[in-house]
Amino acid sequence: MGVFLRVLLVVGAVLLVIKLLKSRRKPPEPPPPAPAARPAVKSPAEIVACAHCALRLPQAEAVQAGDGRYFCGEAHRRAAEQRLD
Repeated sequence: MGVFLRVLLVVGAVLLVIKLLKSRRKPPEPPPPAPAARPAVKSPAEIVACAHCALRLPQAEAVQAGDGRYFCGEAHRRAAEQRLD
């Protein structure tokens, strides 16, 4: 039984050494992936106030009168013109 235990101990020690050597020799890590391109950020829209009701809305959605004033819709533009007349 003494020889069997010695062989078992030697085999265990050899397996432990092999495992330690393998764990030290790690393969090189692949380079990190390139960061994803960030979507283009839209510039904030210019906000204007309706000259009739003071509603704030993007300039692109506003109706502009001939004198440069902005309105939230055609009805308010006409109402402001009638008030001036």
